[in-house]
Parts: sequence; structure tokens; C-alpha cells
Amino acid sequence: MLARREMRSWRLLQLEPSALRDSNAFSAPSHVGIDGSHLASTLHHLARKATGNGETGETAGSVFAHVANRLSTLVDDVYAVRVDEDRQRELLTLQVIDRDRNVHAARALSDGTLRFLALAILEMDPAAEGLLCFEEPENGIHPQRIESMLRLLKDLCVDPSEPVGEDNPLRQVIVNTHSPAVVGQVEDNDLLVAEPWERPVEQDVGGKGPGKRDRLLCRAVRFSWLEDTWRHQAFKEVRTVSRGMLGAYLNPFAFSEAATQAPVASAGQKHGQACLVKDRADLRNLVPLSNEPSNTSSVNESNRGNGKKRRRTRDRGDSHPLLPGLDEE
Repeated sequence: MLARREMRSWRLLQLEPSALRDSNAFSAPSHVGIDGSHLASTLHHLARKATGNGETGETAGSVFAHVANRLSTLVDDVYAVRVDEDRQRELLTLQVIDRDRNVHAARALSDGTLRFLALAILEMDPAAEGLLCFEEPENGIHPQRIESMLRLLKDLCVDPSEPVGEDNPLRQVIVNTHSPAVVGQVEDNDLLVAEPWERPVEQDVGGKGPGKRDRLLCRAVRFSWLEDTWRHQAFKEVRTVSRGMLGAYLNPFAFSEAATQAPVASAGQKHGQACLVKDRADLRNLVPLSNEPSNTSSVNESNRGNGKKRRRTRDRGDSHPLLPGLDEE
């Protein structure tokens, strides 16, 4: 009974662009729907709740400022975020104001911006508790901004080092992805790799006499993790992720089927001679990763006040041989 009740609280977010762009009636629900609906009404409710008296003020402004600051990590040209109240039509519209003070309604924003806004508003809503499942968060996000999306998803989760409350709601986030940019930048303790698995099972078959059983193959999914993570320490009998499986994500060019077949092509090949972008000679130096440590690396980043070190998958020493340009230690 308790398990069933818990599973009912799970939410699979399937953010739809049309729902994210909609204006909301004054009477609309004050929580983000699983399709991303009610963004404007939710943010409007959070701002009014922050004031305590239903009037706009400095505290309400801090709610909008927090969302704007979040969005500025994804889009540079953000000055403010607000909710426009159309009292004549009784409609609420989410708006983003750029640095030139141009106002952009939600209907004019990109899909990636709207998805990011939805998560930023969810982060501020203490009523958004339980398990949130999100598919391919990198969709519509520029590769250079993936880290901002992952940081937001991390902050959506409950901080286990702090008491649970309105400022730290009991919330867990699970995402699935096929993106090398996400796999390489997620913390290694958080990474689970799903692999297809066929398991032999025996099943009673009618009409073949008592005790007759058939041996069948049951198709399932097996989850595994990296060595030297907390899951590996707790479940040493479970096999860890194979290097070949992880390498296909950390270095997709080297592990592609055509990796050893395509010659390096010169820039400006004759018209009609096709070549892959990654095989152009003038771009080859952009494919390998530098040996120099990144200034934005999260290897030495503190884990929200508890002194633990974060480590991305691509920063692990045992991952370096899988990455171009990094020598095996």
C-alpha cells in the first residue's frame, strides 16, 4: 500500500512546447503540469505567496530575479523575467525581458529556453515533491550550456546534508539521455548505464505432462555503474560498466563504425566529394580534448557545503584512455 502510494507521486515530465507557451487564466492551477502547462500561473502564485499579502513587492521581485538569474546561465541576453497580468482578459503571460528592454512573451521563446524556465520554476515550488522523471534534458540546449542544465537538475534534488523543508523539498530527479555531452559532465556517482539483457527463465507449459517446463529467454534491461563509486562499494557482486560501452559515449568519433575507414579530408575539397565534418583537416584539432585542465571543471567543486568532491565521468583517471588527446596515466 505504501509502495503504491509512493509510485502515485512519481511524475514523468513530458514538456510540450505548445503547453509551455500558453498564457494562463487567473483561475488556472498554481503548479506546473507534467506537460509544462501553467508556467505563468505557477510563477505568479509563487511571487504572491512570497509577499504574504498578495501585493507585489521586493520579496516577489526576488522570486522573479531568481528565475532570471537561472535563465541567464543559459541565455546571456536576459535582464528580467516577469508575469504580465491582463486584467481585461484575465490572462497571465510569462515574459522575458532582454538587456535592450525588449519584451518577449513565452510564445516567442525557443523550446530549449522554455524547458529550462519550466525546471527553474519547478525548483522554486516546494509543492513539487517526490520523484521527477525527465527525458533527454539536453534537447533544445546548446552544447556549451549543457553544464547549466545539469547544475539546475542537481539543484532540483533534495540536499541530503540539510533538513527537509520548504527550502529543501524531498525531491529526486531521474533523467535519461543518449548525449555524450551529458554523460561526460554528470557526476560519476550519479551515472547509471542501461544495457539490454536476455535472461533464461523456465516456464510451465500446458499439454506436455506434469513437470514439463520450457526454457525461454526473457528480455530485460540491466543497470550498471562505474567502479569506485558508492554503488560499487555497496554492491561489489554487481558487474560495473564496460569500458567499451562507456567509450562510445565519451568518445563517439573514435568508437563509430566509420572511425577507421574515413581518411582525413582537406578543407575545400572539390565540389561533389563528400566528407564528414569531423574528418576535415582544418577541424581535426577541435576534435581531441586538451590535456590542459579546464577552468570550468567541477572536479574540485564542493558538494553544497558538505566538503565532498564532485567528479565528472570524463574527469575520472580510468576514462582518460577513452578520450582523444588524453594520455593514459
